[in-house]
Amino acid sequence: MPEKVVIDGHELWHGDAREVLPLLAACDLILTDPPYGIGADTHQGKVENGWKQYGPGGWDKERPSREIFDAMRAASDVQIIWGGNYFADMLPAKSGWLVWRKPEAETGFSLADVELCWTSLEFAARTLTHQRRDGNEHPTQKPVAVMAWSMGFAPKAQTVLDPFMGSGSALVAAARLGRRYVGYDLDDSYVEIARRRVQEALEPSTPEVQASRRRAVEVPAMDIDDAEDFQSRATKEGKAAQKLA
Repeated sequence: MPEKVVIDGHELWHGDAREVLPLLAACDLILTDPPYGIGADTHQGKVENGWKQYGPGGWDKERPSREIFDAMRAASDVQIIWGGNYFADMLPAKSGWLVWRKPEAETGFSLADVELCWTSLEFAARTLTHQRRDGNEHPTQKPVAVMAWSMGFAPKAQTVLDPFMGSGSALVAAARLGRRYVGYDLDDSYVEIARRRVQEALEPSTPEVQASRRRAVEVPAMDIDDAEDFQSRATKEGKAAQKLA
C-alpha cells in the first residue's frame, strides 16, 4: 500500500506509479525523469575518478510500460519527460524538445554530451548548457536548475507531479519556485532523500540565502506564447523562401 509524507501541504509518496497515479487528482504539469532501462543503477565507476558507489539498485532494469505513459498523459495538462529519446515509441511526435548540453561536450567525455527531453508542447526546440551535477545523491540526478528551466516552458502550471522523483530535483525546483508539488518513488531511501532536500529548500533563511536559492533556479526559458510566435514566424519565412526558390 502506498505511504504518504506531507511537507507543508505538499505530498511525497513511497509507492509504485501504477498504484499511486489513480489516487491523485489531475495536475497541471508532470515533470519527470523515468528509468531508461539501460542499467544506470549498476554502473560502478572508480572512486579515484570521482564516482560514488551507490550499491545495489534494480530500478533501471526496464523502461516504464506504455500504460504508465498513457496514465501520465491522462493525469496532466502538460508533460515534460527527460530521456524522451528512450520512450519515443510510446509518445506522440511533438516539436517541443529540450536539450541539456553539458560543458564537457565535444571533449571526449565518457558520458553523453547532451540529454534529450520530450514535451507535449509545440515550439522550436531549445538548448541549455549547464553543469553536469549539483549533487550526487542519485546515479542519474538532474541539476535543480535544469529542472527549473524545464518548468519554465509551462509557466501557467501551478501543480507539478514527478512520479519517478529519485532524489527529488524536480520537487526542489518546484518548492523554490512556489509551485505545489507531488512526488513518489519505489525506493524508500530516495523518498527520504527527497524529503530532506525539499525540507531544506523550504527552511526559513536569511534574505541572502533566499536570493542565492532563487538564483540557483533562475535559468532563462522562452515563454510558450513567445515560442509559438517564433515558430509561426519561422514557418512563414520558410514558406516564403521556398516560393522565392
